[in-house]
Amino acid sequence: MDAARLHEYTEEMGEALSIDEVDRPSPSRSDHVVIEVEGAGWCQTDNHIIEGMWTDYVEQDLPMTLGHENAGEVVEIGDEVSTVEVGDKVICHPLMTCGQCRACRLGEDMHCENGQFPGLNTDGGFAEYLLTSERSTIKLDSVDPVEIAPHADAGITAYHAARKAVPHLHPGSHAVVIGIGGLGHIGLQALEAMSATTTIAVDIKDEALSLADRLGADHTVNSSEEDVAEAVEAITDGAGAEQVLDFVGADETTALAPEVVAPGGDHHIIGYGGHIHEPSQALVNGEFSFVGNIVGKYTELQELVALVEGGEMHLETSQYPLEEINDVAEALEHNEIEGRAVIVP
Repeated sequence: MDAARLHEYTEEMGEALSIDEVDRPSPSRSDHVVIEVEGAGWCQTDNHIIEGMWTDYVEQDLPMTLGHENAGEVVEIGDEVSTVEVGDKVICHPLMTCGQCRACRLGEDMHCENGQFPGLNTDGGFAEYLLTSERSTIKLDSVDPVEIAPHADAGITAYHAARKAVPHLHPGSHAVVIGIGGLGHIGLQALEAMSATTTIAVDIKDEALSLADRLGADHTVNSSEEDVAEAVEAITDGAGAEQVLDFVGADETTALAPEVVAPGGDHHIIGYGGHIHEPSQALVNGEFSFVGNIVGKYTELQELVALVEGGEMHLETSQYPLEEINDVAEALEHNEIEGRAVIVP
C-alpha cells in the first residue's frame, strides 16, 4: 500500500514526506482492527513532528507514517473484537490504550502508561490502511468519515478544553477564544453548544472572524488592529473573562492572561510552540491558572460525534489526495489553510 512517511526531521515542509510502498497492516493481537482510511486530517502537530519538536517527549523510530486524525471503514478485525464489524464506518480515538493501567481505569485515555499514538510513535493514517485497536474505534451512523476525520484530534482537543471550561461559565460570564482556525472554530462552537456564556473571538484575520461571527460568536476582535486587553476590558465592563481558550499558544497570546483573565479564572493552553513568561506575583494577584490540554478522553469523542451527528457542530474542511501531502504541509506552515485539511488516500 502507499503511505506518506517521514524519514528525517526537517523544517522544509515542501519535501518533508515521501510516498513509499509498504506492507498493508494485519491484526497481530486479538483486539486489533484494520481500517481502510477514507479521511485523515492534517494537523499542525504533524508539522511539529516533522520538525522534530516531539523527540523530547516520545520515542520515535523513523521512517514512520504520520497521520493521527483517522476515519474509515473496518476491513479486518482480531478474534476477540465484538464492538465493531467488517464494513462498519468508524472514527478512531488517536491513542491506542491498554485498558489496564490506572489512567485507563480512570478513563484518562491520554495518560495511558502503555499507549501507542498512531502518527506520533507508531504508523499512522496517511496511508491506505491503518492498524488500530477496538478500544479506539467509535462507530459512525450517518456522518461521512472524510468529513468527520479531523474531529479525531482537532475536534476532541477543542471539545476537551471547552468541556473543562464550561462548568465555570455561568450566564453573564465571558469566554475568550484566541485563534479561530482549525481547532478554534470547533472550540467556539463547543462553548456555544454547552453554555450560555458570552463569547469573544480573537484572530488576526478578518476571514477567520467572519467565520466566528457565522458560528455564533457574540463579539469579534481583530488583534492586528485592536488591543485585545482593552477590547476585553470594554466588553466585560472591566471584569475580565472567566475562561480563555488559547488555540495559538504563542508568547504573545499567553502574555495576555494577566490582563484579560478574571480573578480566579483560567487560561487554557491548547495551541503550543510558545512559552509562558509571567512573574509568579501575577498569578498570585489574579489567582488565575494556566491549564494545559492534550487531546481528550474516548468518552469525549463519543460526545463530540453525537454533537456532529445531531447537526450541532460545523467543520470547515478541504480535501487533498495523498500525492499532495507536502503541499498541504507547506500551506499550513504559511497559515494558508482555512479550517482543516483532510488527506484522502
